[in-house]
Amino acid sequence: MTTYRIAPSILSADFARLGEEVRNVVAAGADLLHFDVMDNHYVPNLTFGPMICAALRPHCSIPIDVHLMVEPVDEMINQFAKAGADIITFHPEASRHVHRSLSLIKDAGKQAGLVLNPATPIHVLEDVLDKLDMVLLMSVNPGFGGQSFIPHTLEKIRRTRALLDKYQVQSGRRIALEVDGGVKTSNIGEVAAAGADTFVAGSAIFNADDYARVIQEMRAELAKAA
Repeated sequence: MTTYRIAPSILSADFARLGEEVRNVVAAGADLLHFDVMDNHYVPNLTFGPMICAALRPHCSIPIDVHLMVEPVDEMINQFAKAGADIITFHPEASRHVHRSLSLIKDAGKQAGLVLNPATPIHVLEDVLDKLDMVLLMSVNPGFGGQSFIPHTLEKIRRTRALLDKYQVQSGRRIALEVDGGVKTSNIGEVAAAGADTFVAGSAIFNADDYARVIQEMRAELAKAA
């Protein structure tokens, strides 16, 4: 049985009430808290640094899932590991030495992952699977919240899941497959059916009046796909 996890992205939260927003979404049943870190260099936007992560850590009783959209990435890995991140993912294009960057995350005792943009081929995963706890597929181009899901991502999810399943048979170790961008109640079922098990949802949750209701509706769709 696949364990599905819903990861609300605080990129869509009310920044004036971040601590309260985090507590509310945890109470609503979130499994992970997704933290979109943008540097106005690798992507055309600027969001959160490690001090915000450290400040929110006491408000968050679930794992913090940090997605680094920064370049260079190694120093930010160290800072977010110290700030309380549990999972740290980054884009291979942002690292000169992907294996070394993944090793930094693992050496800090954190779960490590790679993020693939819509045009990044999945073969970049093949030689570092032993270092990965998660693969994050972007179903939008990174940099802004509220974008629409790119339909071709479904086929990429299927191909990535096949690669990860083959590795699991060989190694006995399962790697999570996360999808970020335009995920909502109406499409989370087909995203799961394609092979994803972890779902980042920003505006779909934080723009709603009742966070718990949206998460419950998403879980109902996931139950159909299981």
